[in-house]
Amino acid sequence: MRENYSTDMPSFSKRKPDTATASSLAPPDDVLFGRSATMSLIRERLEKVCHTNVPVLLCGDAGTGKEMVARWMHCRSPYQEGQFIKVNCAAIPGSLLESELFGYERGAFTGARNSKPGRVELANKGTLFLDEIADLDMSLQTKLSHFVQDGSFSRIGGETEQSVDTRIICATNRDLDREIAAGRFRPDLYYRISVLQVRLPSLGERREDVPMLAEYFRVFYEKQFGKECEPLGSKLLNYLENLNWPGNVRELSNCIARFVLIGQDAFNAQDMPKRSTSDLGSVAPDGNLPLKSIAKEAIREMERNVILEALRTNQWNRRRTAEALKISYRALIYKIRDAGLASRATESSPMPSLAVPLPLASKD
Repeated sequence: MRENYSTDMPSFSKRKPDTATASSLAPPDDVLFGRSATMSLIRERLEKVCHTNVPVLLCGDAGTGKEMVARWMHCRSPYQEGQFIKVNCAAIPGSLLESELFGYERGAFTGARNSKPGRVELANKGTLFLDEIADLDMSLQTKLSHFVQDGSFSRIGGETEQSVDTRIICATNRDLDREIAAGRFRPDLYYRISVLQVRLPSLGERREDVPMLAEYFRVFYEKQFGKECEPLGSKLLNYLENLNWPGNVRELSNCIARFVLIGQDAFNAQDMPKRSTSDLGSVAPDGNLPLKSIAKEAIREMERNVILEALRTNQWNRRRTAEALKISYRALIYKIRDAGLASRATESSPMPSLAVPLPLASKD
């Protein structure tokens, strides 16, 4: 294993497969990767290494779906019949993490009355997913680096080395180059876990995938809560697609879970996470969203963006722009003035964001 990576299929034991959890938690391919070009390229790259045992490093902001991608890789690898073992390096104190990872022998320390296998042993012939890898203590990074290199380790208090064959996938939301420069992450470990490094985009970078994800979560939570809910109409999906989603896919999932539980009220201002005014517009004194005002401003802003882009495309020739937009020249002049685009000087200003809210509606 490790630095003489093989593409051969490993010989598995005949133990009962333990992949139900990994496969059930990973959404279908078309939902996980959606329609965005960025995710399509990521899928193509991952498919090329799924059948190998090379370590993969998944980077990206919190909530972008790194664990889901890791589970997807596990279910499509030669290691799928083994277990998918997740270790959250940030959630386990450093003093305990070594014993959790590598296990210990009886009498290794006070309270060690019996030997205990670590999670690397449980992941033999399976996948070891190390989440938040940047939170590892430096001393443990050294031991992990040796393990990634050749698959060998020893339990705490053990005198013999053991070897396992496991697929290693790591994830982080930090910039490891900065962590290395700051002396908080070992370069040798970084190079060993990042044979292939993939950055998952934020949900704001793949807005076209929001409707499909939202519908998937709606059906998922209907089954989980045993409760039917009204469908997500096109206007509501458009509204969700144009929010910023700083919490990424996880935030969208929580939002839809709330919608399934309490219905349309889930999108009232007091129930939605705090957002900038560019997301939600002005909130009425009673805490509810002024839908008519949002609709009016959204349409006006989107129309302004379309006109500005058409003017740029046609080198600010208004007659050609009117023809391209299929409106009269007089109507275009009115709209240009109404949108504040009367001068070509507007070209020097940054184009307004297309992330504007649309009116809420539960049905078409």
